[in-house]
Amino acid sequence: MALVTPLALALLLLAFTVSLLYLLRKPTPPRSGSDGTQRQLPPSPRGLPLLGHLHLLGSLPHRALRSLAAAHGPVLLLRLGRVPAVLVSSAAAAEEVMRTRDLAFASRPRSAMAERLLYGRDVAFAPYGEYWRQARRVCVVHLLSPLRILSFRRVREEEAAALVERVRDAGAGGAVVDLCEPLLVYANTVVSRAAFGDKSARGLYVDGDKGRVLRKVFTDFNELLGTAPLGELLPGLGWVDAVKGTEGKIRRTFEALDGVLEKVIDDHRRRRQAGRQKGEDSDDHRDFVDVLLDVNETDNEVGIRLDTIEIKAIILDMFAAGTDTTSTAMEWAITELITHPHCMRKLQDELRAVVGIADHHVVTEDHLDKLLYLKAVVKETLRLHPPIPLLVPREPPNDAEILGYHVPARTRVVINAWAIGRDPASWDRAEEFMPERFLDSAVDYRGQNFGLIPFGTGRRGCPGVGFAVPTVEMALASLLYNFDLAPAAGTSLDMREVNGLSVRLKSGLPLVAKRIKPVFVN
Repeated sequence: MALVTPLALALLLLAFTVSLLYLLRKPTPPRSGSDGTQRQLPPSPRGLPLLGHLHLLGSLPHRALRSLAAAHGPVLLLRLGRVPAVLVSSAAAAEEVMRTRDLAFASRPRSAMAERLLYGRDVAFAPYGEYWRQARRVCVVHLLSPLRILSFRRVREEEAAALVERVRDAGAGGAVVDLCEPLLVYANTVVSRAAFGDKSARGLYVDGDKGRVLRKVFTDFNELLGTAPLGELLPGLGWVDAVKGTEGKIRRTFEALDGVLEKVIDDHRRRRQAGRQKGEDSDDHRDFVDVLLDVNETDNEVGIRLDTIEIKAIILDMFAAGTDTTSTAMEWAITELITHPHCMRKLQDELRAVVGIADHHVVTEDHLDKLLYLKAVVKETLRLHPPIPLLVPREPPNDAEILGYHVPARTRVVINAWAIGRDPASWDRAEEFMPERFLDSAVDYRGQNFGLIPFGTGRRGCPGVGFAVPTVEMALASLLYNFDLAPAAGTSLDMREVNGLSVRLKSGLPLVAKRIKPVFVN
């Protein structure tokens, strides 16, 4: 007779507890309006006791949720453990949430993970209120204005050139290069130089062990932000997070990032003080930390005090929005171009025509406005592969409505941007990669067309789109101007996905980067 293992005993106890809670739970009263009439909730598939619909999400929730929406409708009520959620999967429903009723849905649900990693004082996850309004104003006006973004042009051009050299060296002699790593280094370094300045970034992102360790910390940070602790969804099972090591990973990641940020901010304060004593006061090449310290000292209209905690939180927002997501967009763009070689040839022909074909020619940001097919490729990539397929949830503080359905207060509203970008109701040949659909088209990703919302829109839209897009375009243009990229002989790309804060390629992007020989002209 086999002995009962501790794990089996724990599972039996859990099953008994679930059944008991299900039998003892109080029935949910019907939702009624002020006139006593019952309000219509969105349709909902059958769930399980305690778990609700968690078991239906699978390893790739954006795909599973699209299948649920196809079966039950574009506005769907789910229960994720103890958390009620409304899933939005059509452009019309998204427009109602992010434009028609934007104010009603402008708040965020509490996120234990964001509070622990982002000090509870960031912008992206903050509830709607005075702090969020003023902190976002600081980001839009002071950090991410067109003029400020333009001031980092040199950073993007230099790091794009460094990316080309990194790929050239790694691929020497026909060696296979996993392009995911150099793309992530590029994205991290661009954001680091913008956030911390050249000197501090060089001290942090150096080749070798120190740079790899810090990149791993930021990778863990992004992965954790894309994770919902089990204890948040099922309060009685918080111990599972500790057993899995999630608690320890959160603590180690936070402590490592906090130490880095504390040192960088202290260094900036000392340098600024020394500069004042020498009479130096130049606005050239000010990084995000400098700007936030300026705001703290001089902007009396902010309405909030940017102490060290707030500066750290806002800087980490920039890393969350500008590293993993940016590199993911570049990975998918290259993947689609390789699997559609006629698109690759068309883009490379455009690059030769705009940039030139002489040995001394390099891609600069002056070329980007003329690279219309490149911009179409980026739009099509963001349509098919929005880096964050399920946008950061919203939460109405009061009862609200979406397409006639009642949404109770404090219900999470999740917008499936991935499903909306592939909706046949909005797009012809919706599953096909066709950059040509965006040539001579006014459709953009800035939120005016709700069939394409990779950055969200409305009050909670991402303010960093103007920083992210030229970062992506510079890297793609530089790589494809200099290299023919292809899988190693006898292999093909693995396009399977893995879920996190962004949805990445599961097996990386192993390619052979063949250097394109320049044409010498007199």
